[in-house]
Amino acid sequence: MECVEEEVVNPERVQALNLWLEMTNIQVTQTNGQRKYGGPPPEWDGQAPGARCEVYISQVPRDVYEDVLIPLFSRIGPLWEFRLMMNFSGQNRGFAYAKYGSPAIAFEAIRLLDGFMIEPGHHLIVRRSTEKRRLHITQLPSNIEQQWLHQVLRAWFDGLQDVSLKTEGVTMKTFADVKFNSHHNASMAKKDLVLAFRKHFQLTVEVQWYSSSVMQNSANHLFPSINPSPCPSTSEQFRHLHPNQFTNPVFRESVVGGPMISPCSLTLKESSVFSSSTPVMRLKEMCEATWLCQPKYELCYSHQEANGFLAFHYKVFVRGFNAAFTGIIALYPGPKASDTEAAAQQAAAQQVLQALGQTV
Repeated sequence: MECVEEEVVNPERVQALNLWLEMTNIQVTQTNGQRKYGGPPPEWDGQAPGARCEVYISQVPRDVYEDVLIPLFSRIGPLWEFRLMMNFSGQNRGFAYAKYGSPAIAFEAIRLLDGFMIEPGHHLIVRRSTEKRRLHITQLPSNIEQQWLHQVLRAWFDGLQDVSLKTEGVTMKTFADVKFNSHHNASMAKKDLVLAFRKHFQLTVEVQWYSSSVMQNSANHLFPSINPSPCPSTSEQFRHLHPNQFTNPVFRESVVGGPMISPCSLTLKESSVFSSSTPVMRLKEMCEATWLCQPKYELCYSHQEANGFLAFHYKVFVRGFNAAFTGIIALYPGPKASDTEAAAQQAAAQQVLQALGQTV
């Protein structure tokens, strides 16, 4: 039998942590393998943060706790929530999450603390948290009803927002896309869904985090696969789209990746309102007013999703930032390639505005 070395907790570090908690009157609660501060803390004044406000922290030494991490990450801005992942021995699991009040402060935490030497020879890695909130459930019976499933999941789990049910035409396999209002609620549901279906309905289902690739694999025989290709130029790439599938270019919410933001970006006021109605024009006006420049777009076709949307990778360059805003958008193509390109730019601009904390 393989001998597994037990993890040893340093009692002096635990004593130092407890003393710090007592002196600062900071309250932490431990449940489901994590220890949490805030969410929000008692002194928080304002609304709950939206998307792109959380950072993921890894390479945390196993005997480093909140007495070191919370003061460090609070230097960037007030923390709405801090979560340290814990194991049964009392050591941390090497990673944590810090959530701030705005995307701009979260990006500043990435810029300043990624690579920070927290102990000699130990450097933190700080990245944007994906904050996954959607689950993909497969192996559901073909006669299941969407309204019934929505009622069942809402009774079982907190924070349910939406349930979308689909049945494959040939095999009659049914799968569901389930959306929650937070990553925490989605994680709790992912942990317990399989057991709940087995206990209450004697059904064996499979649960994964939602992604466009998972959805494509679930229904790839219903939609033709479009292989990604190199993107020599935006205009050339858009000439190869299928322009007549739908009449209007409609885009849906997508995932955006943020650059590391320079200090000048933090002078933006989240309440700023610009006169133009479209996201492209609003971003243009904001850039001209703040950085005396215009944004530049790069768009590249990626693949077709199971629901008929076409996915594109985008980069938006803004002078004053040391990296491009990147992400994936998905939209129905318009009657012309130029309409599709214009809709893709609008979707990309909207995501960049949201990443900068602007009301869209």
